[in-house]
Parts: sequence; structure tokens; C-alpha cells
Amino acid sequence: MDTDAAPPPVATRYALPAVLEQVAALRGRGGRLVLTNGCFDLLHVGHVRYLQAARRLGDFLVVGVNSDASVRQLKGPGRPIVTAAERAELVAALGCVDAVVIFDSATAEPLVAALRPEVYVKGADYTEATLPEARLVRAYGGAVTLLPTVPGASTTALLERATRRRE
Repeated sequence: MDTDAAPPPVATRYALPAVLEQVAALRGRGGRLVLTNGCFDLLHVGHVRYLQAARRLGDFLVVGVNSDASVRQLKGPGRPIVTAAERAELVAALGCVDAVVIFDSATAEPLVAALRPEVYVKGADYTEATLPEARLVRAYGGAVTLLPTVPGASTTALLERATRRRE
């Protein structure tokens, strides 16, 4: 194995066409696709536990990572802390994650429409009523699963703790 070889460019490594090929192969084997998405800005234990639980719901876990522009739109100025390429690489390095795609919209609706996962997963800090993706998933017969969050484990909480320690 050539350990000096550069990884493929982010544009192809974490792009939807490459993930669609993997999903087609999965479905050809009769596999069950699980999809989740998020910013994953400052990866923490809550993210890891959540992704591990999501993976147990099917045979293949795809994680949508918000682009830098969509994180700014959702979280405001000063965010993201970590670039989309680096966030995608970190998430992809987790053993429970099978594929990662960076997406640019404020919601994952285009990603859900393209991948049509059997299971769409979000944290229990959401409800089906607050998830625009839920309606779409239910319309084609997919399942929506809300997983418990880890109390106090959030990027916002990490940033607040770091700020307090500097004061």
C-alpha cells in the first residue's frame, strides 16, 4: 500500500455521485441504507455515540455533512470552526460510517430525495414536525428514527466551556 499517495480530491471523495454508486451496490445486495446529516463542527462524544447508534439501524450509514456556507446560514457568523473538508474527513474516519457526502443546502431534503434511505435518523432534539425531511421520507415509505442525545455534548457547549476557561 502506498502510504504517500494523496487522498482523492474532496470534490470527488465526498460528492453525491460517488455515494450514489456505493448505495446502488448496497441495494443490489439487498442492504438497508441509513442516512443522517449535520454540521459536525468540533466532533465530540455525542456525535460518535449518535453515529454508532445510527449505524446499528441498517447495513450502510451515509452521513451528510453541511457545507461551510450552510453551516454559516444555520449557526451564524464565526461558524464553522472546522472546514467542511476536514469535518467530512473526521466523520469518514469513524468505523461506523460507510460514506460521507458534503451538501450545500440548509436542509437535507435534496440528499434524502437523491438517496431515498430506508431509515432517516436525527437526534431527539428534533421532532418529526420540525424535520422537513421527515415528510419526504414518510412519502416514499421510509422510516424516521430520532435518537437520544448526550446531555451537555454539543459544539456550542464545548465552545462555551473553552471560553470560560480562557477568562
